[in-house]
Amino acid sequence: MYQVQTASRTGFIRLRQLNYHVREWGTPRPGQLPLFMVHGWMDVSASFQFVVDAMQQERHIIAPDWRGFGLTAVGEVDSFWYPDYLADLDALIDYFQPEGQIDLLGHSMGGNIVSMYAGVRPERVRRLINLEGFGMAASRPSQAPGRYAKWLNQIKSLRSGGIGLRSYPDTEAVAQRLIRTNQRLSPDKAQWLAQHWAKENAEGLWDILGHPAHKMVNPYLFRVKEMLAMYRNISAPVLNVEAAENNLEKWWEGKYTLDEFHERLQPIADLRSVTIADAGHMLHHDQPLDLAQHIEAFLQQP
Repeated sequence: MYQVQTASRTGFIRLRQLNYHVREWGTPRPGQLPLFMVHGWMDVSASFQFVVDAMQQERHIIAPDWRGFGLTAVGEVDSFWYPDYLADLDALIDYFQPEGQIDLLGHSMGGNIVSMYAGVRPERVRRLINLEGFGMAASRPSQAPGRYAKWLNQIKSLRSGGIGLRSYPDTEAVAQRLIRTNQRLSPDKAQWLAQHWAKENAEGLWDILGHPAHKMVNPYLFRVKEMLAMYRNISAPVLNVEAAENNLEKWWEGKYTLDEFHERLQPIADLRSVTIADAGHMLHHDQPLDLAQHIEAFLQQP
């Protein structure tokens, strides 16, 4: 089993009518801003443990489980909306840092959210770190009827039990599931993550801690021009971090490319990019030491 170097503490806070599960490492220190870390799709806050362990300087780090992931439950819902993530993040930052600036990091879906937030609340973000948050392929208005029809059909399927997340017999099976998704993930880390990524149910099976509605398509279209406007409004220096093994074009089957993403980044006034060698999309699992060094160097710049 992976041996934690920097222990976290967890608890629940009330945000926007939800009991939000939040993980913290370190404590507030004079003259040091808090660092907020937000996870991606089908992940949990504990996912950042390895990179926190690799950091050389102790600092106050705050990481939530997004609504419908981890231990932040939302009851019986049938849809999740991007604007809610922004409002949740805004409330979370206000809770821990009512005034002034913070440092902000997000991975994958979380990277998209923090990039949007930094464009909407530029005065609140001192430094922004985006880990493989590429956004989505450009859409066309003509796609709207089919997208809404698909969403309606998936809501029906969810209601009848046709959309769900499978259960596993034990944590070893969950760990093997994590390794199948990321073959760079070592068995000790997979075993540790499995205990946070799933929870035992009344029948003795282990359920993935994610709401099945997250698997559904969003009915609204991704509008690139709106994203570019938010990028243009970011005032913080931005560190864009990518993995050497990039799967963007594979995911989108050529409909969205890495070059297109890099072109979208052009409106950001202060941008620097790094690539993590021998890493895939879960780069904070694959190369936590290398990533931690880049994070700390960036945050410590005057």
